[in-house]
Amino acid sequence: MPLYGMSLPFESPQFQDVMVVLGAAGLVIPAFAALRISPVVGFILVGILVGPHLLGGLAAAHPWLDHITISSAETLAAPAEMGIALLLFALGLELSLERLRTMRRLVFGLGAAQLFASAAALALLLALLPLGLSAGAIAALAAGLALSSTAVGLQMLSASGRLGSQAGRTAFGILLFQDIAIAPLLLLFRAGTATGGFAASIATSFLAIGVLILAGRLLLSPLFLQAARTRRPELFLAASLVVLIASAAVAAAAGLSPAVGALIAGIMLAETEYRRQVEAAIAPFQGLLLGVFLIWVGMQLDLAAVMAQPLLIIGAVAAVLAIKALVLLVILRRSGRGRGVAAHVALLLAAPSETSLILLGAATAAGLLSGAIADTALLVTGLSLAIAPLLGLAGQRLEQRLEHHAEETMADMPAAPGGRTIIIGFGRVGRLVAAMLDAHHQPYLAIDSDPDEVARLRRAGRPVVYGDARRPELLDAIGLDTARAIVLTIDAAQSLDTLVRLIRERRPDLCIVARARDADHAARLYGLGVTDAVPETVESSLQLAEALLVDLGVPMGPVIASIHEKRAELRGRIQAGSNAPVRALRRRRRATGDKPTGPPATGA
Repeated sequence: MPLYGMSLPFESPQFQDVMVVLGAAGLVIPAFAALRISPVVGFILVGILVGPHLLGGLAAAHPWLDHITISSAETLAAPAEMGIALLLFALGLELSLERLRTMRRLVFGLGAAQLFASAAALALLLALLPLGLSAGAIAALAAGLALSSTAVGLQMLSASGRLGSQAGRTAFGILLFQDIAIAPLLLLFRAGTATGGFAASIATSFLAIGVLILAGRLLLSPLFLQAARTRRPELFLAASLVVLIASAAVAAAAGLSPAVGALIAGIMLAETEYRRQVEAAIAPFQGLLLGVFLIWVGMQLDLAAVMAQPLLIIGAVAAVLAIKALVLLVILRRSGRGRGVAAHVALLLAAPSETSLILLGAATAAGLLSGAIADTALLVTGLSLAIAPLLGLAGQRLEQRLEHHAEETMADMPAAPGGRTIIIGFGRVGRLVAAMLDAHHQPYLAIDSDPDEVARLRRAGRPVVYGDARRPELLDAIGLDTARAIVLTIDAAQSLDTLVRLIRERRPDLCIVARARDADHAARLYGLGVTDAVPETVESSLQLAEALLVDLGVPMGPVIASIHEKRAELRGRIQAGSNAPVRALRRRRRATGDKPTGPPATGA
């Protein structure tokens, strides 16, 4: 059929549903980002608003509402499943062995204690209530509700600049253990109700996981190396989606939840040098599809049911929040955390998680939960998630009131996730900078866009990852918010200018040291906001002068002093003359736009 004969079904319910979802994403993400609140809450509220229990239920009487409501939750079922898979894939990317080894006492100590103690307390409450639940149903509900929201918790800590604080590290370690626990819990839910028996189901599950791990070991590095060599971001994204979908399909074929396959794929990729670039590649799709999942969840929340039994629903929400907060408060205080830190983390992690919805859905599909109990659990989880940011804000205020002194240093706490220098461009200049950092025992992370060189350096044990640093998502993924300094050694002037602007937008206070081609380029970089710009032509001239003076017999002390004086004089001149070139550069940007072009630059 000729292309001009095709027409988009603008009036179809499916098209209108897509437009509602995209419109919601366009409104919710920037609006809640401006408020520094996780968009998780916004998407759930949108689902409630446009779903069948609110405006969607009025569409039959008021047809114009069809344009701003979603016709059926089934329409979003498939993209919601994809959103779940991407969420767990992203969680898997955080579970690298290096990170777990560094934080092992926090993850497997406090993290395990929180999950098991919270689940036990909730199970005891459910067993005491006259609900007539089976042991499997109690275990499923307790385990699901004991989880805490990674999306809300980490977003709030990052937005407030507290991810590297003691409260941030503690919360991060607890959330990491919960992420690890998701796959075993999903396996147990399925195996507990399998027709072939528990042992046979577990054996099949482990066989499928073994196949995924073996395939990952053999295929992932060659696949992503070839994708990286093309220097085309769309092929890198395609490779990431192929791995995600293939892993989910293998898991589903073995009778597992596709989410388990997605989680394992993420864990496998976490051990490669492409982890950060994969995170950056999937970030836009992850946010959008997770939003679809949360809108779908919001559409399931029947506010009429809450109004019909307000004491039951609100009481259940209060009980879950109070039990989890109290259990975690006791655990943290016994581990030596201060009152403020313990109160902050306890409130931040009190609400159930978006992954709780995944576990509860899996338990319902396995027959462990059904009817009114499943609906009530969904309502409790959704409403708790909606107020999670308020609890996090209350926790921050409480910590500020209780902790008037500096945060104490704990012997069992790992080093802050960050607090290091980031080197962008790991050619000869970047490697020399890294060697000097090593000599003075200063931690660093290097990023380079040459995949073969990155692979070689990682085999040699160097902390180098692959990525195109001009992508804002990658800057966020490498821990820019907690970095102590950043060194820019790339030799492409346009890419360097773009990077400086991106970094300054995110970290106005960060020390930025940049390599410049000459004095004019250095002046432009100073105008853009770098802390220090080192022009190659000037430095080579000073080194030539130093070598000449020493060879002529001038004592080393006066030579070094005069070189330092001349360097300071030249730097002052460059900084003083930086404004005019910057104004001209800004005029050119306004006239031509400001989009990076060409392949990503590498260090020289």
